Amino acid sequence: MPAVMGMTGKLGDILLSMGWISREDLRKAGISENRLPGERLGATLRRLNLVPDECIQQALAIQYGLPYLPLTWRLVDRQIEEVLPKAFLQKHRVVPMFRIEDELTIALDDPTNLLLVDEITRITGCNVLLVVASRRAIDLLLDDLLEDNLGSFEIDDFVESVDAGEVQIIEEKVDDLLDLEEVAGMSPVVRLVNYILFRSIKERASDIHLEPDERMFRIRCRIDGELTEMMTPPHRMHPAIVSRVKVMADLDISERRRPQDGRFRVMLDRHPVDVRVSTLPTVHGEKIVLRILDRSSMRIDLRNLGIGQQRLQALTELAHRPDGLVLVTGPTGSGKTTTLYALLEEINTPTKNLCTVENPVEYNLRGVNQVPANEKGGLRFADALRSLLRQDPDVLMIGEIRDKDTANIAVQASLTGHLVLATLHTNDAVSAVTRLLNMEIEPYLIGAALRGVLSQRLVRRLCATCRKPIDPAAPVLRHFGELPEGRYHTHGGCEACGGTGFVGRTGLYELLVLTDELCDAISGAPSLADLRRLATEQGLMSLRNDGVHKAAEGITSLDEVLRVAW
Repeated sequence: MPAVMGMTGKLGDILLSMGWISREDLRKAGISENRLPGERLGATLRRLNLVPDECIQQALAIQYGLPYLPLTWRLVDRQIEEVLPKAFLQKHRVVPMFRIEDELTIALDDPTNLLLVDEITRITGCNVLLVVASRRAIDLLLDDLLEDNLGSFEIDDFVESVDAGEVQIIEEKVDDLLDLEEVAGMSPVVRLVNYILFRSIKERASDIHLEPDERMFRIRCRIDGELTEMMTPPHRMHPAIVSRVKVMADLDISERRRPQDGRFRVMLDRHPVDVRVSTLPTVHGEKIVLRILDRSSMRIDLRNLGIGQQRLQALTELAHRPDGLVLVTGPTGSGKTTTLYALLEEINTPTKNLCTVENPVEYNLRGVNQVPANEKGGLRFADALRSLLRQDPDVLMIGEIRDKDTANIAVQASLTGHLVLATLHTNDAVSAVTRLLNMEIEPYLIGAALRGVLSQRLVRRLCATCRKPIDPAAPVLRHFGELPEGRYHTHGGCEACGGTGFVGRTGLYELLVLTDELCDAISGAPSLADLRRLATEQGLMSLRNDGVHKAAEGITSLDEVLRVAW
């Protein structure tokens, strides 16, 4: 970065010179139909998924001659936290770093906001110096400033101390419970489990699988939807590692024949990460799956999910309606809950009472009343909804409509002045209507209540550093038919993406907005084929077509589209 600190010029030219975007990317971002009113170039590039946030912030730093820092707590004086009110920090997303005499150093992600700098100067009476950091780094630090992180423990400063030879101190399998508890607390086992957590979170894993076999014990992570092997510790270490995880999750260490569920929280670089634990007995010992819930990565904006501009506008209008039922459909792991949370964030204001029923509650949302449904504890989705309807709600979010009772209450609530957001397991948007019919909801009620259905899948995003341009081959063309004009790419492999060719994921979306014609058709209980044909005539873009357009823009590959939207 110091080598280019003197650069000036337009943001687009800087991004081009650094190799972070292509001229085609710049052309797309400049098309008027791709720009929102008053939107800056950087925001357009970010919304179109043409360049990562970090690259935009680094380019802005170069443009304004400011330092760019990979911000961590190690660079922040914790005694400086109170220099600005927490409400101010939360509203403007800035981090005070340190003060030397009358000079205050502030980290932010948008150095163009000169009015904000003037306001900080007025409040603090200091000369304000700026550094630029990524949005994610600032969000992580602010989460720690604005939330209570008691009850967590640190897993940061141990990586250098983990030695593959050191963990083999445990020489033989331990079966005695007292010995097992003692071994679970031994330093090598603790450090190895910490290392597994550290590496998984750093590599953006969503799940960790600890899997025993007859002769092998393997540890796999799910990254961007794909399982990849992390390591294979000695098989004899399995009981000690399992016991360590159970101790962390406050589970019964002596119970090995029944499934157990628990959770714990770790701290990584001073921000909290929740971990859900599920154990399952197998013929070769207990298998454990740890679901990583990184709250810092859940600061989701509806505009950053990869929804096309026209469908984004239609979906936003649905979310701002005062009543009706809006469904999000797709298989497990397709990002439905993330989309619902983004919809809630879009309409979350002090004037509205937002309530959710979830099993389990995945992330805590500020200003939203979240109720954990618990079938075993006697609190079913339907029971929780009945109670919430007596709590004067404006918006209800239902984690999943899975039975007739829940579906009935959701429909009735949407007809009596409430906006209801919910998920449903169907293959596409149109199938949601037939699923409700199969739940014995009257057709005329569906036509009156349903406002829209969003179906979605997740595809991996090509690594912008190593993606390779291709001409689609004949077998691919047979699957897709005629393809739109564009620059198609396939995956490569480099250090930036860990050799996979992919970094992160984006969504494919299919939005069905209920028109008068569709509502009339639904009232007559049509067949799925007839309903799908009418929806297509009304302008429905399928998941596959959305995927093809994203492939034409170089966001993903045609192979990825085929994998999830066959």
